[in-house]
Amino acid sequence: MIEVKTSSLSDGVFNRGVFATSDIKKGELVHEAPVISYPNDQHQHIEQTILGDYAFEYGINHSAILLGFGMLYNHSYAPNAIYEINFGNHTFDFYAFTDIKAGDEILINYNGDVDDKDPLWFNQD
Repeated sequence: MIEVKTSSLSDGVFNRGVFATSDIKKGELVHEAPVISYPNDQHQHIEQTILGDYAFEYGINHSAILLGFGMLYNHSYAPNAIYEINFGNHTFDFYAFTDIKAGDEILINYNGDVDDKDPLWFNQD
């Protein structure tokens, strides 16, 4: 259903993104990304590494590093996918927000809400 390929949207070292290998219907589960969570008081150490750019908020007092393809989705203010935190399974569950065609890159809004147009934390001074 999904694969990692080179993305024209990413300008990082690896230039990767997650792409649909088949059509995905709106509301369909795309991926369950397991998490490694850690207390927020440890985040100062993570911020000193490249992983600091990839950490997600995970509840009130924790942050998380996503496994699987979870950390490879690129950002869009017009995303075709959303994610929900599944604390019971310790996963971030990615769902199609719109119909996604085979070959399309799967994009999320890094702000967590599809309508949130706030500047991203790594673009702020």
